[in-house]
Amino acid sequence: MDKLTADDLVYGYINGIFPMADADGTLYWYAPDPRAIIPLATYKPAKSLRPVLNRNQFEVRINTAFKEVMHFCAIPRSDDDSVWISEEIIDAYTELHQMGLAHSVETYIDDRLVGGLYGVALGSAFFGESMFNRVSNASKVAFHHLILILRQQHFTLLDTQFINDNVRRYGAIEIPKADYLKQLKAALRQKARFVEPVPTIKKNPSR
Repeated sequence: MDKLTADDLVYGYINGIFPMADADGTLYWYAPDPRAIIPLATYKPAKSLRPVLNRNQFEVRINTAFKEVMHFCAIPRSDDDSVWISEEIIDAYTELHQMGLAHSVETYIDDRLVGGLYGVALGSAFFGESMFNRVSNASKVAFHHLILILRQQHFTLLDTQFINDNVRRYGAIEIPKADYLKQLKAALRQKARFVEPVPTIKKNPSR
């Protein structure tokens, strides 16, 4: 196969598949069955996260350090963790980002990138790829902000691919591949824009 391109990624996502690299850099395409998704309507921030959100401990930015987020996500979290984000994958997703189809949500403290996530938006579907944090709660705040964007912009599908303990904490569930493909097809027919959410203005209570 020739070098992975942004067009390859788009073709893959609209057909329910996505690439991951082996330790030697070899790319493989996956289509899990069952598939993990996070229902957008049921997500609630953990009680322990609410004080962090209320303190505005992190500055949240969108699409200002996409490639840097990918490089941090590519760092193994432990000695047993496998590396699946290769330089070829980073280059292809960066190309997709430049086309306006791949996005990052980043968290900062004192102008230092400390957490974030990235994924792909097509139609009203968002395909979450990976996240990282260098400070406690940094990736959780980024994910919470992602949900705000997806809800406000009327996204209908949040794909998390494989089930694991990390995505379970955000409410991930597994559905049969056939059901996922139906939801994907419907989401691709609807338009949604990945843009900053408009702040909610709290009204003063009537006296």
